Parts: sequence; C-alpha cells; structure tokens
Amino acid sequence: MSDINKVVLAYSGGLDTSVIVRWLQETYDCEVVTFTADIGQGEEVEPARAKAEALGVKEIFIEDLCEEYVRDFVYPMFRANTLYEGEYLLGTSIARPLIAKRLVEIAAETGADAISHGATGKGNDQVRFELGAYALAPGIQVISPWREWDLGSRESLMAYCEQHDIPVDFASGKKKSPYSMDANLLHISYEGGNLEDPWWEPEEDMWRWSVSPEAAPDSPTYIELDYRAGDIVGIDGAALSPAQVLAKLNEIGGANGIGRADLVENRYVGMKSRGCYETPGGTIMLKAHRAIESLTLDREVAHLKDELMPRYAKLIYNGYWWSPERKILQAAIDASQAPVNGTVRLKLYKGNVEVVGRKSEDSLFDESIATFEDDAGAYDQADAEGFIKLNALRLRIAAGKGRSQK
Repeated sequence: MSDINKVVLAYSGGLDTSVIVRWLQETYDCEVVTFTADIGQGEEVEPARAKAEALGVKEIFIEDLCEEYVRDFVYPMFRANTLYEGEYLLGTSIARPLIAKRLVEIAAETGADAISHGATGKGNDQVRFELGAYALAPGIQVISPWREWDLGSRESLMAYCEQHDIPVDFASGKKKSPYSMDANLLHISYEGGNLEDPWWEPEEDMWRWSVSPEAAPDSPTYIELDYRAGDIVGIDGAALSPAQVLAKLNEIGGANGIGRADLVENRYVGMKSRGCYETPGGTIMLKAHRAIESLTLDREVAHLKDELMPRYAKLIYNGYWWSPERKILQAAIDASQAPVNGTVRLKLYKGNVEVVGRKSEDSLFDESIATFEDDAGAYDQADAEGFIKLNALRLRIAAGKGRSQK
C-alpha cells in the first residue's frame, strides 16, 4: 500500500463513493482525486464538488461528457442493432468504457498511481471498469474497495459515516428508493429490493422516465428520423446533435409509454440477475435503424450483421469495448453503414413503436421488380424454376439414396 500516493476515484457524490474517499485516505494514506462524469443521468453533478471538498479533496474533475458518450459509444453500438440476450439495450454497459477512459486519462494528467471505483465484487461493472483501464493503461493499479473492506451493507456504511464525520446527504434520513439505480442518457436501471424476487411485479411508482402504456395518450405520435451513414442526424427535419437526438427521443418515447423492460440476464461473473430498465429513446432508435437498413443494405450484408451482433453485444456487456476484436467488428459494421441514409417515419402509441414509412435515395427496393402488377419484363419468373431445382439438388440426391428427411 505504501507505493500508492494518489488515486483517481470515479465519484458520484453518493453514500458509497463518499465513504470510499475517506476509506482510501485512511487505508492507503494517499491523496484522492475525484472524477464525476455527467453522461445525462438527469441529476445535477455540480453538488459533488462541495461534497468532495468537504472530504478534503483538492483536485476535483466534473465533466459534461454527454455528446462524447452518445457520439462515440451509443451511436456506434446502435449501428450494429445491438441487443444482449435478445432484450437488453446495454445502457449501463456502454457507459463504462468512457468512464474508464477518463479515469486513466486523469490519472496520467495528475500523476496518480491508481484508479478506484465503487462497483461491487458481485457485478459486471468492476469487470468493465478494470478491463477498460488495463487496455488503455496497462501499468495502472486498480483499487476496488468492495473487494477489500468489511463494509457489506448500507447500515455499515452509515455507521462508518458517523464514526468518520462524513457529511453525506443520506445520513439525514431522506427517503431513498428501495432499488439500486443507474442512469445515463441512454437508460435508467433498477435492481435489488423486491426485484430480487423474479416473480415480483414492479410497482408503477418505481418507473421514473415513462408513463405506463395504459396511461399514455389515446392518440398516436408521429415522428420522422433522418439518417446519415447509419446515425440519426435530425428529427422532423430539424438537425440535432447526437446527445440532443437521444434526449428528444427519451422525452417523446417516455410520454408514449415506450421503453420499459423487465428481464433476467446472465452476468459475466456467473450469476443470473433480474433488472428493470427504461430505454425509451434507445427502443425507438433500434426499431428505426433496422427499418432504414431494410431499405438500403444488401441482403447478405444485413444477414452477416445479424450473425455478428450477438458476439458484438456480448463483448460490450462483458467489458471488452477496448478489445481488438470489438474494434475489428466495429470497422466492419461502420463500413456497412455508408449507404444507410434516408428517413424513417414512426408511429408511437401506448408503448408500441411502429414503422409506417421509410425512404432513401440509396434504396435497393426496386418497385419495377417487386410489383405484383405487370413488370414489363423486369423479372423473368421462369428463371425461378432452375434456381429452385439447383437448390433442391442435394435434397433430391439424398432422398434418392433412401435417406429419410423426416
């Protein structure tokens, strides 16, 4: 421990990380630098400065990373139509590589020996933070208090605050959500509490970003999304930055009851975990992106992307954003997006997202060939006979040899 002189801590200003500041100071006899990232969590981050100062922190970094987050992490992920285990839009997972990146950058800027985080030893985030840090700064040291200390509950953390005169808001007895929540511009997650029983139905007042589908407006909302190279660049004809796009879609989607998910996922550390998520903007983005790709992508390219996507999703979920294999997949995905341009029209109604129109100057849809009316010879239907017989050849040979196909 004596070789640790300065540590950069991912600091939220909440109970856990406030305890960690003092614990690092006392356990490692080191200076602590705090880093607080604004990635659209919907709460003011500036109050973290006063809390850090009250704990004796001299170097405090509070940064607005919303645009970088959506532009460099969320958008690339959505180009792949990414879903983990068919349901999870990876709202927590995709935020971690950015935080890991800034942690090691700030460590280099301030001459710190180590970084630290507040992720527990049971979760995925410890893996994501640390894999990212080691990939970007192989010599960095990582301190994970939850794997070292003997503070295993909220009560023990509160007792530590009292013993060490730590001024955290939670000590005042304010009402706190029974759930562990994590929010950023892509989603908000809920875990713990009653959700640890997979049979338990979440109460309506748990949800923060969306109305229930039953309470959504009785008339639909129509929106048009403009795409360039696979990314949304405007809504209803108005040009917007990536962060502005996602914020707007969250607002519209939440008002229409869109984006709720309740799932049991397989954590990288081996256990199953039940979580609930609100991802209104992301739900809209996924549906719309597949719609514009259906019009503009070559069939085999689209199918190859669908085959690669589960592997890509697992890499993000497990914390391998900065790995060479993710970068190779990203290069292929990004190359596929050059013709993904145009506009998608959507109908949002009581929790549902319907595609009701799509258009593109790069469309591969040829009406003269696809028509059920007279195609003026654009497609010779007689060609299908040879196509079918050639594809049936191996089946016919096997059947002729008596091999049962039943």
